[in-house]
Amino acid sequence: MTTTTLAVLVPLLPFLGAVAGLLLGRKAPGFVRPLAILPTLTALGLAVVVALRQGGDRAIDAATELTPTGSVPIELALHLDGFAVLTAVLVGVVASCVQIYSTAYLRDDPRYPSYAALVSLFTSAMLLVVFSGDLMVLLVGWEIMGICSYFLVGHYWETPEARAASLKAFLVTKLGDVPFLIGLFALAADAGSFRITTILGEVSGGGLDHPTLIALLLLAGVAGKSAQFPLHTWLPDAMAGPTPVSALIHAATMVAAGVYFVARLLPVFAASAAALIVLAVMAAVTMAGSALAALAQDDIKRVLAYSTIGQLGYMTGALAVGDRGAGVFHLLSHGAFKALLFLAAGVIIHAAGTNSLAAMSRMGNLRDRVPDAFWTMTVALLALAAIPPFSGFFSKEAVLGAAEHTATGHSEFAPATAGWIVLVAGLVTALLTAAYATRLWLLAFRGSGPAAPDHGKQPLAMTSVLWILAIPSLTAGLSFGVLPDWFDGHDLTPTLTTSVLATGLALVGVIVTYGAWRHSSAMAARAPLAVDGREPLGAVAAHPEEGPAATEAEAITAHTPVYGSIAEAPDSADPGRLLLGPLHHAAANGFHLDALYTALFVRPTQAAARLVRFLDREVVDTYVRGAGNTANLLGALVRRAQTGNVQTYLSALLAGSVVLAVAAVLVAAGA
Repeated sequence: MTTTTLAVLVPLLPFLGAVAGLLLGRKAPGFVRPLAILPTLTALGLAVVVALRQGGDRAIDAATELTPTGSVPIELALHLDGFAVLTAVLVGVVASCVQIYSTAYLRDDPRYPSYAALVSLFTSAMLLVVFSGDLMVLLVGWEIMGICSYFLVGHYWETPEARAASLKAFLVTKLGDVPFLIGLFALAADAGSFRITTILGEVSGGGLDHPTLIALLLLAGVAGKSAQFPLHTWLPDAMAGPTPVSALIHAATMVAAGVYFVARLLPVFAASAAALIVLAVMAAVTMAGSALAALAQDDIKRVLAYSTIGQLGYMTGALAVGDRGAGVFHLLSHGAFKALLFLAAGVIIHAAGTNSLAAMSRMGNLRDRVPDAFWTMTVALLALAAIPPFSGFFSKEAVLGAAEHTATGHSEFAPATAGWIVLVAGLVTALLTAAYATRLWLLAFRGSGPAAPDHGKQPLAMTSVLWILAIPSLTAGLSFGVLPDWFDGHDLTPTLTTSVLATGLALVGVIVTYGAWRHSSAMAARAPLAVDGREPLGAVAAHPEEGPAATEAEAITAHTPVYGSIAEAPDSADPGRLLLGPLHHAAANGFHLDALYTALFVRPTQAAARLVRFLDREVVDTYVRGAGNTANLLGALVRRAQTGNVQTYLSALLAGSVVLAVAAVLVAAGA
């Protein structure tokens, strides 16, 4: 088969698997797991073949007109370049690992068939975004991912946390999608086509009339989909969904889609220096703010969620300084170690019976209970902290090197201001990232106290994928010498200055956090371990007989009643509390952005809705009811004349005739 045909099959197979899974889930449950895993694995194999055939050479394009529109045509188009084929391989790897992992994680879940089908549909939608050469077709995949995330985040719909999180994720991303859609139409109107290659050709010739307006409209959608400030608040709450869903969303779909979109259309954004500076500021605020928030979270998955937001900030920062090769390099590297972090967290939550780091820090021998998760998560955290020679070091240094290159005035089109913004924020975030990664590792694996209830040995389907993902987490960074041939040719080799600075700051973060942990642990050992005198700290542990998914759902539901918050715990042994000081409470609650948005947008919207309801019921309905009551009154008056007495009718007829006759005589006499 041709490369184009194989590329069409890559998103098509998971889609067919999703359809078959939904149709056969209840009638033939024995086919559910094969239909979840085999199409995804086959799509991964085909994606690898497509990548090998493309080989980083000239992009492969194919298109056919979908339907005549009379103006701007819409085409079923493929665009296969190095960025697309390598991203597709990442999506296939992570989706396959998630499907395999889920067979054990949700083994007792009655809604597993629909869950597996939605994961396959999610995967298909992201692959459609990756391979699409037409913006309208890309938009289809973009929106399908949004609806899939709504259902998957709300998988534990019995819990109020999951219901609220799914609705929030849907509404916040849709808020960004409205200007995004307007931007797409404005871009097509200026370029005369939705075809990406045509648009880029118009941009290179200076054919866009409104580059800044278009770029800013598109950035709104990117901020929502990729959880960038100020539309990032949905992602931490989305941790109420199953852990494998979190791995898929954070590592290879949804949030990666926005970054990939900007990388694909970077010349459009580069046509406006103002748009690049806005992107740089957005990345800087996202990086630093999310790292501070991660340092204060008690839920292990919320730590990783804020970590994802910050790492996406690095990617958008690379794009803001005009180096999409560095941005996509970090996307690929991050996809591997972030998927590993989430899947390992699922194993840990099941073994500990809680998602609370405060509770885990009071448990002994947790790392001995889950050796696979301990070693693989250690590798992933080292990659996250960008400690050499792990993959995160090389990809993050590529971003910082690109920022330094722009800051020193060596970029052709990105302003130096954007370079300095990204460089300074990136270095600060390097220190904070190492700090919260160290805190997570210490609280999860260096706890002391009684052992948690034994949940038994973790299934092979869950632990095996951890080692698969550990390989790229350790070695993917070494591809920095090869990737430029697949990308734009920009050098991705770490530069000496940023490497020394960033690694030095990361080591400072590790050492300071370790010292704070030693001090806070010693102080906490002298204090009673209680929450408001009611519950012992760590009382979240679930029942030993429950499966992984049920354990997680119970842990999420129990956290707020026990600790008073979904985000933090009053744990004096937490080094994050010592490091952040008075900033801790604000950081744990996302700097109260949700409260701000509630005051500025939610409450006024609700007030407006109440006003509309009042006007509808008390004003509009009054007129409607009045018209109906008037007709009823007239009917009642007329009904009184209908007595059924024939004599009355004849008398009325005679009286009427006399009246008419008299009236006629009077009229005639007057004439």
